[in-house]
Amino acid sequence: MERFYFDYAATSPVHPEVIEVIYDAMKNHFGNASSIHYFGRDSRRIMDNAKMVFARSIGAKPNEIVLTSGGTESDNTAIIETAFAREKEGKHIITTVIEHHAVLRPMEYLETMGFEVTYLPVNKFGMIDLQDLKEALREDTILVSIMYGNNEVGSILNIESVGKIIKESLSTAYFHTDAVQAYGLETINVKKDFIDLLSTSSHKINGPKGIGFIYISETIHLPSFMLGGEQEMERRAGTENIPAIAGFQKAVEIAQLKKNTRKKDYQNFSNHLLYRLKEGGVEFEINGHPDNRLLHIINIWFKDVSSEQLLLLMDLAGIAISAGSACTAGNINPSHVLMAMYGEKSQRVNESVRISFGIETTIELIDHLADELIRVTTKLKK
Repeated sequence: MERFYFDYAATSPVHPEVIEVIYDAMKNHFGNASSIHYFGRDSRRIMDNAKMVFARSIGAKPNEIVLTSGGTESDNTAIIETAFAREKEGKHIITTVIEHHAVLRPMEYLETMGFEVTYLPVNKFGMIDLQDLKEALREDTILVSIMYGNNEVGSILNIESVGKIIKESLSTAYFHTDAVQAYGLETINVKKDFIDLLSTSSHKINGPKGIGFIYISETIHLPSFMLGGEQEMERRAGTENIPAIAGFQKAVEIAQLKKNTRKKDYQNFSNHLLYRLKEGGVEFEINGHPDNRLLHIINIWFKDVSSEQLLLLMDLAGIAISAGSACTAGNINPSHVLMAMYGEKSQRVNESVRISFGIETTIELIDHLADELIRVTTKLKK
């Protein structure tokens, strides 16, 4: 059976050019970047070049880029290390109810350690009320962590306004944003948006898994989340994964080059899919913000159709979509994002699916997806 992938928000296939770069690095550039001989210097050169590319992609400096294993480590570092480094200044943290679990779980952990966390609510579009943020900020607030774009419904939060509000408040809070879903597709400038900490991950943009970076403003210092050697200027211990770093660099370069074209394609894919569903008589509504959203993600409520049954039948038809974040270890649990947006008892919670696009998506595949969605939803309703 031929299979078709529409779950790029969970992970993406590695780009063929990225695979070539990784293979070359594994074969020809195996030195330890901390070694002073030629082989070490060769690996160091690759790593330094990659950091320059990463820094330029978000308007930062190379010395503000710390390589990590991906989004989860970056989020944990930003949140937990900030909390413990600044707990003498205050123990209050602000986040939102729709964050990825890589943010929410560290918050829950910190609450067991005596920290107070304020969880900002969202409206039906998945957006926070900026007035709620203003009222939540206190003199003892040490960190605000608000995601750039939501991984389930795609809503883009107003990061520039958030950064400005924090900057102009009486609080000295650091501003962290989980940009894992937005990075590579949205234009990000950490200086313009007053961002102190930012998390990314390679595998969302056709790079290898197990590599990412955290941006840490040079104006702040956080202790290393990993204990061991003195790599990354003592900010992250462990021998650097040069092949993965080189692959991530190539993925970023391709993403930056193709960004505008991809966004236009993704918008066309969404429009065409919705047109076909409407034409096919399917009863549906879009979850999240209709306009201000990540264009590769579309979350759809199919009225009176179980999302679990829909996923299973679509998989049997060779089509991969999802019901939300892939980080619930395969469990189809009610989405905390949809519950926050529409209420725990809303039909949408158990009748919505996420469809996401990527480099292998074509308009022909969208037609095939639409045909199967029309067929399966009609069957389930009967």
